[in-house]
Amino acid sequence: TMKVGTGLFSALALFLLMGAVFTQRSRPKKPTRRPATTRKPSVPRPAVPAQPEPQEPTDFPPPILGPPSIFPDCPRECLCSPSYPNSLNCENRNIRVIPVIPSRTHYLYLQNNYISEVTAEPFLNATDVRWINLANNRIHRINKQVFEKIPALLYLYAQRNQLKEVPSGLPASLEQLRLGRNRISKIPAGAFSKMGNLTLLDLYHNQLSDSDLGKNTFKDLKSLMQLNVAHNALKKMPAGIPNGVIQLFLDRNSIDDIPKDYFKEFTHLAFVRLNFNQLSDKGVPKDVFKIPTLLDLQLAHNQLASVPLFNGHLEQLHLNHNSIESINGTLICPHSLQADLSDDSLVPRLR
Repeated sequence: TMKVGTGLFSALALFLLMGAVFTQRSRPKKPTRRPATTRKPSVPRPAVPAQPEPQEPTDFPPPILGPPSIFPDCPRECLCSPSYPNSLNCENRNIRVIPVIPSRTHYLYLQNNYISEVTAEPFLNATDVRWINLANNRIHRINKQVFEKIPALLYLYAQRNQLKEVPSGLPASLEQLRLGRNRISKIPAGAFSKMGNLTLLDLYHNQLSDSDLGKNTFKDLKSLMQLNVAHNALKKMPAGIPNGVIQLFLDRNSIDDIPKDYFKEFTHLAFVRLNFNQLSDKGVPKDVFKIPTLLDLQLAHNQLASVPLFNGHLEQLHLNHNSIESINGTLICPHSLQADLSDDSLVPRLR
């Protein structure tokens, strides 16, 4: 029995020893690099055409709709107040296109929007419109057919837009035309013809030069009282201004010379502004500002070395920022304050 047990033990020991030997044999290592593969030749892709850069602004905010109205013809993007049934308020609504204007409208407010063009279609039934405010939009054109639909228009405000010329076909009824802060460099021939009712013409801050203002440009404006051509590119005093003008604004140009008799024919001229020009004593004739009706004369920011002569009725004189070194008080105020001034016309008015 002991021999059999010893034999089994020996066999078991031998089996364990052989298992340990087989376990210690080195196993074949897996390759660390993948076998090289044959790549397909790259095929060049067709070039994608470059997209044009979008013009700013690339996106407009959505139109703002107004509250429900008791008027069935009230455009959704506008406000129609029962208290003012003849007014259509469409300002500050992010509008791109003018909506259809109700026939009851007399006063149309479209300022502060994104309108780029004014066409005739919205005005087909709006023949009674008297007042239009189109200020601060992006308008580059006002079609002349628009004014055929609104022949009774009195006030047109289109300042702060992108107009390059004065609109054509303006109605003869117009009393005020405001076109300041545009890009106007052209006034079409006859643009102001038959406009005998116009009292205010504002062309401030545009790109008008001397060649754009011919001697007949303003000749038909018989009722004109205020002309503003300040902040343009003028080098000369504009010709042909109606002699009934009361206010003449020519600030911020490059005017360096005033013809001797330039103001001779004016009958009611009371306010003259020539600030920020290039006027010197050489370009200002001695008596050019002795205008009997003149009340306010502004010559600041020029190159004057002496005080120009003026009439005794002048109330305001602006000469700051010039090259004046001395002032002759007798010339400015030729009448003695102790003298008998029973004649009111001799009393100096300068403040």
